[in-house]
Amino acid sequence: MTVLLGWLRAAAYSLWALPLAVSPVATRLRVPRRLLGESITPRDRLAARAVLHSMLGGALGLLSWFLAFLAVVGLVRGVLYPLVASDDYENSWGGPTLTGAWSVHALIGIALLPVWLLLLAGLGALQVRVARGLLGRAGPRWPVPVALLLCAAGVLFFLSWLQQA
Repeated sequence: MTVLLGWLRAAAYSLWALPLAVSPVATRLRVPRRLLGESITPRDRLAARAVLHSMLGGALGLLSWFLAFLAVVGLVRGVLYPLVASDDYENSWGGPTLTGAWSVHALIGIALLPVWLLLLAGLGALQVRVARGLLGRAGPRWPVPVALLLCAAGVLFFLSWLQQA
């Protein structure tokens, strides 16, 4: 139960990243401590690092919100399948009947929720590491390049999602 609670808190922190990106540095340091119990001791001079953290935190926050949007869309389309896809049930998953297609799509929409939660929790954990590395005195350096790669992959994924037929 505590593992699930930790995942939920990390997922919530990943969604908080977007508003935190434009908040004062003191707030950015306070929220991980209150939400996750992660204390970050601030650096002395961090104006440039705070700007970089704003950009990376905002980009990761947008990616988190996009993933949350996809999770909600998948759940709604699965549970409400007959209302959103009223075409050929014979060729859909679970067809040829409406009951079979509806149950398979609902099951997939609900079964993928833990996967979406795990992705959001992973992004939240990465965002704490980015904050510790950029704003804190002691932090690893690897989260910044990983965050940049994830942001680039997120842009490519979003563009490909927009182009789907």
